[in-house]
Amino acid sequence: MNVVEESVLARFLRLESSGGIVLMLAAVVAMICANSPLQTYYALLLDTPVAVSIGDLAVAKPLLLWINDGLMAIFFFLVGLELKRELMEGELSDPRNIILPGVGAIGGMAIPALIYLFFNQGNATAQQGWAIPAATDIAFALGVLSLLGSRVPVSIKIFLTSLAIFDDLGAILIIAFFYTAKISTIALVIVALCLPVLALLNRFTVESKSLYIAVGTVMWVAMLKSGVHATLAGVIMAMFIPLRTKNPDVSPLKIMEHDLHALVAFFVLPVFAFANAGISLGGVGADQLFHRVPTGIALGLFLGKQLGVFACCWLAVKAGITRLPQGMSWSSLYGTAALCGIGFTMSLFIGSLAFEASEVNRLFDERLGIIIGSLASGVLGYLILRRSLRPVA
Repeated sequence: MNVVEESVLARFLRLESSGGIVLMLAAVVAMICANSPLQTYYALLLDTPVAVSIGDLAVAKPLLLWINDGLMAIFFFLVGLELKRELMEGELSDPRNIILPGVGAIGGMAIPALIYLFFNQGNATAQQGWAIPAATDIAFALGVLSLLGSRVPVSIKIFLTSLAIFDDLGAILIIAFFYTAKISTIALVIVALCLPVLALLNRFTVESKSLYIAVGTVMWVAMLKSGVHATLAGVIMAMFIPLRTKNPDVSPLKIMEHDLHALVAFFVLPVFAFANAGISLGGVGADQLFHRVPTGIALGLFLGKQLGVFACCWLAVKAGITRLPQGMSWSSLYGTAALCGIGFTMSLFIGSLAFEASEVNRLFDERLGIIIGSLASGVLGYLILRRSLRPVA
């Protein structure tokens, strides 16, 4: 890796770390609003109706859904850009760097889901949330890593980032296949018609961002109307953004990725956290706290993630399929696996999809399990890494 690439990686990791801290503050503010005299205004803000119409075409949703369907499409677009770049020329372009985080991601998604299903067996409605503890929040996890300063080797940050990318890819596939509403054929046809247009723009390496954004917006609206979750439009669009053009100094993909990092880290994700993390604790008792849904989520994140990631990585190394990166020990791997249990943003997002069609969230609140499991994972991961990583002299 050359000096330029190292500086880009360093800037990326610093941005994600600081973004994680802002994300934490947004969640804290949301909790304060939901448990103070501001609660009424907080609820009114999120329920504010917002409508955009052109002729007979109208998109009308409360503000909360504009955030979850609209702003999060930008987040998924950035995830798609990062995934494409990493696969084409980044850390994931080398098969040797894919195996360990890839295997860890599989275990880190499967075991939490199984733990959740174990606690919620026999309840078909509750089982819809099986994917909630399967996600990792890279911004939050890197935010915790930043608290350890320079003692954290780059290899751990790269491993955690790569695993989170695989995790996000798994979440994208889960949303696409398991969390779709009633399908509109006409809307899907419009989505399909957008694809060859994007392919032609990519084929002729068009550098104009506005053209991609225009087609992507049409595709997002059509996806919104189709019943397939609208955020997937962001991922699909990202796959058509060219990494290279005839001008070797111009990369539309890298330019967009650079432009969006600050927007996503310091606006999109904090706004999402503020809108979704506000849980009213008034009247919460043992029945709510130990309900099978939040319990399954909390234990899935806290136990399932660390056990799934660590066990699968351990088996892969012992089988000779791969090896530990330089600078990573078994104890630091376990601490990193524990940090993977911070599922905040993606878990909240999947939770909103899992139970949006039912009134079940009036009986229990999946956000309680997400916050407890993520907080416990962050504290444990920090303590293990603080003990296992030596300070740099």
